[in-house]
Amino acid sequence: MYPCYERLADNYTGLLQCLEEHGGVDVLHISHEYGIYGDTPAVFQAALEAKNQGLARAAVATLHTVYHPQGLERGREQRLEAQRWASKLDTVVVHSVLQEYELRSQGFPAEKVELIPHGTPFNPYAEQNPDKLLEEIGIDPAEAPRPRLVTPGFLRPDKGLDTLAETALLLRRQGVKATFIVAGTPQGRAAELVERLAREEAERGVFMLIERYLTREELQKLVAAADAVILPYRDRPGKYSVSGILHEAMSVYKPIIGTRVPRLVELEQYAPSMTVPPQDPRGIAALTLRAVKEPVVTDQYMQPLYHYTVATAWRKLALRHIMLYQGLIKG
Repeated sequence: MYPCYERLADNYTGLLQCLEEHGGVDVLHISHEYGIYGDTPAVFQAALEAKNQGLARAAVATLHTVYHPQGLERGREQRLEAQRWASKLDTVVVHSVLQEYELRSQGFPAEKVELIPHGTPFNPYAEQNPDKLLEEIGIDPAEAPRPRLVTPGFLRPDKGLDTLAETALLLRRQGVKATFIVAGTPQGRAAELVERLAREEAERGVFMLIERYLTREELQKLVAAADAVILPYRDRPGKYSVSGILHEAMSVYKPIIGTRVPRLVELEQYAPSMTVPPQDPRGIAALTLRAVKEPVVTDQYMQPLYHYTVATAWRKLALRHIMLYQGLIKG
């Protein structure tokens, strides 16, 4: 590993210097996040310059987030300009059909947009004892009666914790004694508001709250210990990305209940009967009740997503990337 620049750098001349020091590369691939590279096109401009100087035979970027021109996101115009610069690269990789079609509708040449799904990791804890896994991440299994319904990831307004709280209360009124485990740390704008909501619901006994950053190992143990994963997300219009948490949940072959938002488009594609519109606690409660009382039926609904889980294993998608690189070099 050769560090070439800092996060949110003003320019990326360090990348060019690093490439020159090491004799250049066949393929320069930028894994792009606005939270890492900022709202400017500077890193794409540097990648193009690297190719012009002969320091890279091909320049590629994965766009983890794609914006629609009519979106509401702050800094949208700058980010759209960055996307336009990305279109000058040899290939842009995206993770969902929504991202692919959005870029093509903005004029990206179809041959430059490559859809490679987000990878699904291998979970080494999928077959282990759930009670033991909870103990290892600091939860007393006796205080977390089954079914255990897990919502992992950063605490943000778009995670729909208010909808989750309403869902939990609806199920409680129906006599379902479930444990809702919410895990993660506050992040982004309105983080304090979300943190307060999560704490208040935890104090009322609606949630069991793990308010800290989970290591990759802890996250894998938590989803492996779950009876179902609930993702009550809501998204801002005009912003397209995919959920890494969804793929973590897929890795343990358990029921996943989510909302019909761009980040969870794969869940809607492959298990539509496990999805509801955003901000629909009654719908989530109904699906949760079915998952608890009719596991065989739920398993049937989940089968296409389980097959997709196998198809998106990290190793298989790594080979897809290698094939892309080989094509660019030969071309």
